[in-house]
Amino acid sequence: MNQFTAKYADSIKGVLSGLDRLVIRGYLQKLSYVKGMMHFLWFREVLLKDFGDFAESTTEQLKKASLTPIEALGRPIEYLASPKESKEEIAREIAREQGITEGPICVLKSLEPCYSYDVRPNRATQRLELVSRPRKCLHLYHYTLDPTFGFMYARLQTWFPFSIQVGLNGREWLARQMDREGLGYVRHDNCFVALEDYDRAQALMDAQLHIDWPEALDRIARQLNPTQEELLGGYPYGYSWSTAQSEWATDLVFREEATLRRLYPMLVRHGMTTLGSPDVMRFLGQKVGKGDRIHPAFQGEVVSDVKTRPEGVRIKHRVNGNSVKAYDKVYSEYGSVLRLETTLNHPADIKVYRPKEGDPDGPKDWRPLRKGVVDLHRRAEVSQAANDRYATALSSVDDSATLDECLRPITEPTVWNDKRVRALRPFEAEDSALLEAVSRGEFVANGLRNRDLVRLLYGTDPESPEEARRRSRRVTRQLRMLRAHHLIAKVPHTHRYQVTDHGRQVLTAWLSARQTQVNQLLPKAA
Repeated sequence: MNQFTAKYADSIKGVLSGLDRLVIRGYLQKLSYVKGMMHFLWFREVLLKDFGDFAESTTEQLKKASLTPIEALGRPIEYLASPKESKEEIAREIAREQGITEGPICVLKSLEPCYSYDVRPNRATQRLELVSRPRKCLHLYHYTLDPTFGFMYARLQTWFPFSIQVGLNGREWLARQMDREGLGYVRHDNCFVALEDYDRAQALMDAQLHIDWPEALDRIARQLNPTQEELLGGYPYGYSWSTAQSEWATDLVFREEATLRRLYPMLVRHGMTTLGSPDVMRFLGQKVGKGDRIHPAFQGEVVSDVKTRPEGVRIKHRVNGNSVKAYDKVYSEYGSVLRLETTLNHPADIKVYRPKEGDPDGPKDWRPLRKGVVDLHRRAEVSQAANDRYATALSSVDDSATLDECLRPITEPTVWNDKRVRALRPFEAEDSALLEAVSRGEFVANGLRNRDLVRLLYGTDPESPEEARRRSRRVTRQLRMLRAHHLIAKVPHTHRYQVTDHGRQVLTAWLSARQTQVNQLLPKAA
C-alpha cells in the first residue's frame, strides 16, 4: 500500500498490479550479425554467389511451413495493402465472426521494413561480401487465442535472420487464468472493473513472472515455423529472447464513478503544475543530486504532457524512452479505474542490484537493467516502484472542495416542503447583503433571529407598523430560502437560527472569493 491508496482507502475497492502490454523479440543470435551469418553459410556449404537463390528458397520453405497448419484449419490468411492497418482489430473481428475461442485466428501478411542480408562486390578487395542492410520483406502476423496467454500475436520475418516478435497482454493472460479457476470478474477492454477476489487475482498476476519464459517462447517459435531445424540444416542455435517493451500497470478501482470524475482533473493539474523534472527522474530511477540538481552527465530530455484519448485523459512523463503515466481508464456502474503505468523501452537507463553477466554467483553491484527475459522480474520490481513513487506524489494533491463545488448547489433551484424555492444569486446585491448579514460573527454563539436580519438589511426604523410587518414577512421568506438550501437550521423550540456546518463552508468560500484580488488569482489560473 502506498500513500495514495491509504489516503483514498474508503473510495477504492481494489488494486491490481501487473503486466499489461509486453513485447518480446527473438533472435537467432549467430544469424543476426555478418560474421555469424558467414559461419552459418560455411556450415551449410553455401557460396556467396549462390546466397540469393539459397535465401529465396529458404524463405519459400519457411512461408509454406508457417502457413500450411493455418490453411488446414480453414483460418483466413490475408495480405494487408498497408502496414498501418490495425491488425489487432482485424483479428478480433475475425474471431468474433467465426466464434473462435481457442487456437489460431488468422495470419495477416504485411510488407514491412527489416534488417536482412545481401551480397555485393567489394571494389577494394575485388571479392563478393555479405552485408547487412535495411530493406523490406514479408512478415507473417499469427494471431492466436493461446491457451496460456489468451489473445496474442507472433510476427515472423520471412527473410534471414528470421527474427520473431511476440506481443501479449498480462490482463488477457489473467482472464484465462481466472476462467480456469472459476473466479468471477467484470472486464472492460483490457482492465477489470470488478473482481470476485482481488487477492487471488493479484497472486495469479504475480505468478506470471515466474513461468519458464524460454520454454514458453520456444513453443511459440515452433508453432510459427515447425521446420526450423530442417531449414537451419542442423545448425545448433535456437532463439534468444529479449524484452523490447514492457508496460506495468497498477489499476485502482474506485467504488463510485463520481469520486474519480471529481478527483482526476485535480490529479492532472497537480501532475502538470507541481511535479518537475527532478520528480519525474526520481520516479524512473534516475539519480538527482542535492537541491534537485540534475547530474551534469545526464544526456536526454524530460517531457510531461497531457493528451485526450478515447479511453480518457492521459498525463504522461517521459525520460528518454521510459515513461510513467496516469489516465482514467474506464467509468462504469461496476467500478471506475484509475490506471498508473510505467513503460520501459530503454532499460539500460535504469540500474538494478545484480551480479555480472555470465557470473550468476559472483558479487552483486548496481548494473544496467538487461533486456533479456531473465531480468523480467527485475523490470517488474522497478516498474512497481515507479508506480508507487508516482502514486505517492499524486497523493499530495489538494482535493478539498473548489469554489464551484461549494457554490453551485445554492445557485440552482431546490425544493422544500414540496415547494419550489428559487436559486440564490450570491454575487448580486440583494442576496449578497443577505449572506453577508447571516455570516456575521456575532451570530455564531447565540444564532440569529428575524428581527436581527431586519435591522441589518434595512438599517432604518420602519415608517409604520405595516412597513415593519412587510419587512418581517420578507425576511421570513429569505430565512425559508436559506433553510431550503441547508445554509441555516432552526434551533428547536426557539425563534433562532444557526448556520449549519455546510452553510459555514459555503459562506467562507463565498467571502474568500469576494475578498480575493484578481492579481492573486491570475498566477493560479496560469
